[in-house]
Amino acid sequence: MLTAVRRVLPVTFACFAAGTAAQAEWSFSTGMYPNAFIQTDKATLELQCDRVRFAPAGYEDSQDIVSKQGLSFRFMKNGSTETGAFQAGSANADISIVDNYPVEIQFLDQGDYKFVLDQIAQNAVLNLSMVGQDITYGIFSLKGSSAAIKSLRAACSSGASSTQTMEAPEGIVYCGGGAVQRVIEYAILAQPDGQWDAIVTVNGETTRAMTAYSYFGNSQPPAGFQVALLGEDRSEFLVFSDAGRNWLEFGDYTYEQCN
Repeated sequence: MLTAVRRVLPVTFACFAAGTAAQAEWSFSTGMYPNAFIQTDKATLELQCDRVRFAPAGYEDSQDIVSKQGLSFRFMKNGSTETGAFQAGSANADISIVDNYPVEIQFLDQGDYKFVLDQIAQNAVLNLSMVGQDITYGIFSLKGSSAAIKSLRAACSSGASSTQTMEAPEGIVYCGGGAVQRVIEYAILAQPDGQWDAIVTVNGETTRAMTAYSYFGNSQPPAGFQVALLGEDRSEFLVFSDAGRNWLEFGDYTYEQCN
């Protein structure tokens, strides 16, 4: 079993197995579930109020991280010098695959997560690697991470977090469609049922769903994007809100708010 490990100790490495950090900049997304994130052409890292989601280059890497129940966060002040590290494992975190691809790390001790956020905010490069081996899953530039994490912390402390709930009977209702008219409503569960943390009702029929709050694998989410709902029946709903307009996309059709 892995034990909790935090360290702040300068260590110099000759090189990285995966080369240099991806050249991208951190961003912050507001909404019911605020997050700080960085997206490159190969991987995505998303920081939420109480957890991390990491989509590596390949699904096999996600499976590897979960099967080994471990992920090492290595914080670098430049391309070769490690200033601190944290090893997430079964002793200090819940590690699982969510939304059919990214790895989610939910920290059991928020002090550990605070340490991780502090280190990301003050360093230059983050290396996510296999625990105990010099095998890298992803390297991220931390340019802009300090401002993004500051915004994330402010939003989380204001009460907008992943534990916030929506009352199902009083949520936004979406109507419209093409040849088949639909009435669609969704709700975020206060107590998730395993991996299912939402429900979606279509014309009175309800199914469980998983939520995703960023477009993994894309450089920039569409304007107004709020959340993706991935149904247990393999349905997919994309929720948007922009400039006073609320809408939902399901299949080839768009549904406007109608309540």
